[in-house]
Amino acid sequence: MTDFYLLKPQEGHWEQTIKKSDFLIYLARVNSEEEAKEKIEQVNKEHYKATHNVFAYVIGDNDEIKRYSDNGEPSGTAGVPMLEVLQKQGVHNVLAVVTRYFGGIKLGAGGLIRAYAGTTAQGLEALGLVERLNRTVLELTVDYANNDELTYWLKEEAYPMIDTTFDTAVHHQVAVDPNTVKTFEETLTNRFAGRITFKKIGESYLEIPKK
Repeated sequence: MTDFYLLKPQEGHWEQTIKKSDFLIYLARVNSEEEAKEKIEQVNKEHYKATHNVFAYVIGDNDEIKRYSDNGEPSGTAGVPMLEVLQKQGVHNVLAVVTRYFGGIKLGAGGLIRAYAGTTAQGLEALGLVERLNRTVLELTVDYANNDELTYWLKEEAYPMIDTTFDTAVHHQVAVDPNTVKTFEETLTNRFAGRITFKKIGESYLEIPKK
């Protein structure tokens, strides 16, 4: 399954009204359960007059930590549907808190499930997701005479340049798919007739907006 995460700035809000009840969702990236609990407490304090503050979160690349709470709603009608949406969307390290201000009209079990699941799904769509891709970071060293051609080629082929430094030559740090490093180096070596060198810097993650 593809891994997705919230777009930066990594947190945000979205809301809708269903049969006079206001549903406000707060979404945030979290890296630990302690961080998730702190943010849940912040929402509880901010919306202490709300009827319910329901939460669900998944933490870890393989969702090693999964938690939810119905916070007073009938069992299985709020936190579980939210958690299921997070997992179905393939998101990780994400906290969702849906605040409900009751408007006087009961929704029933089915209506509650649709409301909490729908608010979570639409909130994720509104804030936007990014796909996180593992990449090898290579440092490409080229002389000034060939630098313009190299940078043009990298942009045309959509290789992200992480950093560039200048001294007696030009050094570009470029993110490359680990499975294509050999082909990448061979292509540029041939293109520049050997007037380019490569050095592996390390590994990094590249975040691409979900289409």
